[in-house]
Amino acid sequence: MKKSATIYDISEKLNISAATVSRALNDHPKISQKTKELVMKAAKELNYKQNTLAQALKSGKTNNIGIIVPYINTNFFSSLIRGIEEELSPHGYHVIICQSHEDVDLERKQLNTLLNAQVDGIFMSVSKTTEDISHIEAAKESNTPIIFFDRKKDIAGISTVTIDDYKGGYLATEHLIKQGCRRICHLSGDLRLEIYQNRYNGYIDALKDNKLTFKEEYVFPIKSSIEDGVEAIKTLWNLSSPPDGIFSASDYAALGACQQLKKKNISIPEDVAIIGFSNEPFTQYMELPISSVDQTPDIMGKISAQVFLEYMNENFSGISIEKKVVLNPQIHIRKSSKRK
Repeated sequence: MKKSATIYDISEKLNISAATVSRALNDHPKISQKTKELVMKAAKELNYKQNTLAQALKSGKTNNIGIIVPYINTNFFSSLIRGIEEELSPHGYHVIICQSHEDVDLERKQLNTLLNAQVDGIFMSVSKTTEDISHIEAAKESNTPIIFFDRKKDIAGISTVTIDDYKGGYLATEHLIKQGCRRICHLSGDLRLEIYQNRYNGYIDALKDNKLTFKEEYVFPIKSSIEDGVEAIKTLWNLSSPPDGIFSASDYAALGACQQLKKKNISIPEDVAIIGFSNEPFTQYMELPISSVDQTPDIMGKISAQVFLEYMNENFSGISIEKKVVLNPQIHIRKSSKRK
């Protein structure tokens, strides 16, 4: 096994200064392309490996960023991570991914681990159980930029990138009303999270603005799962007046609802029109394609990364501006809700 070389070994081999070797390895603009190529070739031949830790200590940057999400096995979060990675990779950044599994204690540990690893920035979508935000407040004091995406907490000095969940909820409900629905139920998601509360508020206001009566019995809390959508239908169809429209805060629950309605021989969208939220890939490829509100996670990821890059540039100039980016939701109308 070859012994790792130093820049002095490369300098001796090429008969150039160690300073020139160092600049060439770091792609310095004043070093010619020919010299850079000779240095890189010699480095490979001598089995030279740059000391990334020493570089980080010298520059104050590790070129690593951390991402904390509840789960990575959903299209939404995986697409969002891909958007961040694609935007930051050309700038030399590497991504460290952590899952909180909706556990605030695990989220706290991961946040501290990333800070101890001296990442250059942290992207977060908070867990459902994150009510005490002291760990995030403390992390903010480290001067490591934190950017919330999708699920956020209102903390001064932290930038956020979200979609307008209220507008998404309003548009979804309004669409069902325009299709002739008058008894619209809402599969609401966990209302402790601001995103679901905003979708619920959009649903309520769309009913009010269209002179439809809000009924508490038409609001069914779910955990964004297929099973919850199935259970919702079982409960709702025990009512004396079942709904003729369903706005689900989750595509998975909307899928479960469709499956159970089919078992009951209830026609979609003729008897019940259904629209979900998130625009998961499966919604458009089913035998009965499901209407949905698109959260554009890839765009959200790219813009989150752009906010981080802007922060780094501003911070270099001694200026730091808190940004609140709100994206417009896009509604995709498909067979599950299209009556007209």
